[in-house]
Amino acid sequence: MKTRPGQRAVMLGQYIIENRATVRSAAREFGVSKSTVHKDVSERLRKEDYALFTQVRSVLDVNKQERHIRGGMATRKKYRELAEHRCGRQKS
Repeated sequence: MKTRPGQRAVMLGQYIIENRATVRSAAREFGVSKSTVHKDVSERLRKEDYALFTQVRSVLDVNKQERHIRGGMATRKKYRELAEHRCGRQKS
């Protein structure tokens, strides 16, 4: 069943708040693009439910502040796994 964009925006907002979710994870969960999630929670949600919009905005602001840390951790993990793979391959 398709929902109207305003309803979807409210559902996305509730999901983001309940799960402290990122735009990417919300998009994956709802099967829509990141652009759709962003438009829904930044434009449509403001018109539908302003109180929910402010809560979502605060969660997304925290996510934005932490983004560089998560990126650094992902890079660190990537190179650690590459190093382990090389070491494992050389021992064989």
